[in-house]
Parts: sequence; C-alpha cells; structure tokens
Amino acid sequence: MSHSVHAAAPNTEGKVIRWARLYNLLFGHRTARHRRMLDLAAIAPGERVLDVGCGPGTLALAAKERAGPAGEVYGIDAGAEMIQVARQKAAKAGTGVRFQTGLIEEIPFPAAYFDAVLSTFMLHHLPDDLKRRGFREIARVLKPGGRLLAVDFSPDASFGIFSLLIRVITHRLPKSYIDDLVAMMKDAGFSAEVVRAGKEPYAFIRAVSTVPAAAG
Repeated sequence: MSHSVHAAAPNTEGKVIRWARLYNLLFGHRTARHRRMLDLAAIAPGERVLDVGCGPGTLALAAKERAGPAGEVYGIDAGAEMIQVARQKAAKAGTGVRFQTGLIEEIPFPAAYFDAVLSTFMLHHLPDDLKRRGFREIARVLKPGGRLLAVDFSPDASFGIFSLLIRVITHRLPKSYIDDLVAMMKDAGFSAEVVRAGKEPYAFIRAVSTVPAAAG
C-alpha cells in the first residue's frame, strides 16, 4: 500500500513547531505520561497505530514496542524538521516505525485503517475549525470501535504556585477547554471520557469511534 509522502511541510492554519532538535532535547524523552497514554489507549500486539502530531517520535517508538513485530506504527507531523528527527531516532532504534509529514485535517491514510490514534499536546495549537476537521479525519481513518487517546493542558484545575506559568503555557485556554474537546469529539462520532491526571496540569481524553462500518 502506498501513502502520500510530502517532501516538505504541507500548508496548515495550525501552529508548526520548527525548532525540532531543541524540542527533542527538552521533551523527547519517555515519561510516565507516555506509559499512561499507552495503557489508556490499550495498545495491543498486532495493532495499527497512528501518532498525530508525533513531534520527535518518542511516543510512536514506545507504541511500536507495545504493538510488536506484527503491528504497524506511523507518525505524522506538520513540521518537516520534526519528521527528520523522528526518522533519525527510528533508524537508530532499528524499529519499523514510519514517519512522514502530514496534517490532522488531511490524514494521508485510507479509511478504517487504524486500531488506535494518539495525540499529545498538539490540539491546543489548532484553531477550533481545524480541531473539528481533525476529529472527523481521525474518525475516518479509525476502524469501527477504534480508539483515540489525546492528552492536552487542563486549565480548569488549580496548580498552586505554578498557576501563572500554566496560564502562559496553555495560551490562555478557557477553563472549559477539555470539555470543549470532548464535545467536538462527540460531534465527530466518538464516545469520550476525561481521565484526570491528579495534580498534573493536563488531562487525558479517551474516546471510542461510534462510526459504523461502511457498507461493503
């Protein structure tokens, strides 16, 4: 099967992070959050997984370990610089994870291809219309009953002395932000629930596609 592969970053109205090597240095290591995401997404051996907004590829590489030799893991990102770093990490790790530039609002894969889709701290970079288009695209590429696991900032919580910093990091997101994401997912054809991360300044959203299988 052939996929659309872009030589350069495609155009998008969302924010594109281009300082990939510094980003990888700061955020490119595995964390307990990554393990929790893979647990909540219930990644199983042999599954097909897509990481949307994959950045330097750390989560996708971890997902491949869960999916095993029979599984397929792909990562897409709007930034060509991120994809370059992710490919280098995949080559060094000797995995079969495949990375390519691509957009959440125009995912370069066929319908009903994936068992699970992951998204980490990228949705807040998108205007609301792109979020809605993106969720519809995720619903399209997921199999019926496929899972979406997203994590993003949760500005509705109190973070003590870090409150000011969190407000800056979260781009002045409304306190209803996580609930707004859930509503958009439901509009796109998902059932969704919020899983709080204790005192951490983010929340997980676990969603399941309710879009029926296309008639054959």
